[in-house]
Amino acid sequence: MARAWDSFDGPAGRLAVHVAPEVTASGSLTSAVVVLSHGFPLGADAAESTGDSLPALADRLAAESGRCVVAGCFRGIGPSEGDFSLDGWLEDLGAFVSHGAGLVSGGGVWLVGFGTGGALALCLAAGDQRVRGVACFGSPATFADWAQDTAGMLAFSRRVGVVRTPDYPPDAAAWADAFTRLRPDEAAAALAPRPVLVVHGVEDDEVPLADARVLADAVGASAELRVIGGAGHRLRADPRAMALLVGWLERQGP
Repeated sequence: MARAWDSFDGPAGRLAVHVAPEVTASGSLTSAVVVLSHGFPLGADAAESTGDSLPALADRLAAESGRCVVAGCFRGIGPSEGDFSLDGWLEDLGAFVSHGAGLVSGGGVWLVGFGTGGALALCLAAGDQRVRGVACFGSPATFADWAQDTAGMLAFSRRVGVVRTPDYPPDAAAWADAFTRLRPDEAAAALAPRPVLVVHGVEDDEVPLADARVLADAVGASAELRVIGGAGHRLRADPRAMALLVGWLERQGP
């Protein structure tokens, strides 16, 4: 059985990465690569387990879509080294894109992100033409609520385990600056005509449904908005959401 996590050197230490076994066995492919990214942990000490289901999802998505699929843990999550910052997670996503792009030739990259991971996928894609499209699930349109109480956000980050170093960050103001500077809603407007899938649960109690509409409207005609009745925030565990993802990827071609 393949190991769940391997690793490579990221911008701030080793980053945990999983490549679907079918791809590992066959070597370099000629099709595009899909990069999966998780959201922000929500419970006490949840950072250790936030990425646990990503390898299985990557394997399933590779089998159903026929694509190379890569999943990764940002700094401070699971086996990955380092401490959380929003800027740092954006850097890590760029590192995963580069890692995934190195596994294929000429196909480009599709980003699939959940929660914060989806919002950062929009931010990265706006300035990275390697990204051919983005699918985001339960993702916020802004991080403005984090900026309203940066001390509380830092305390919460310690509680869930994404900040592990006692004297981190060295500059709290600089750490929090990205909460207002990174704007998924503005980034989304720069993605057209690239395809964007926005999926949200009606019962999401972490990110308002209105944020999904803001993101889809910002992208414009190349966006698909799908709202799932009865679904909450954890959409990667919802088979309806995953069926939407597989269907969307199939419609994008190789």
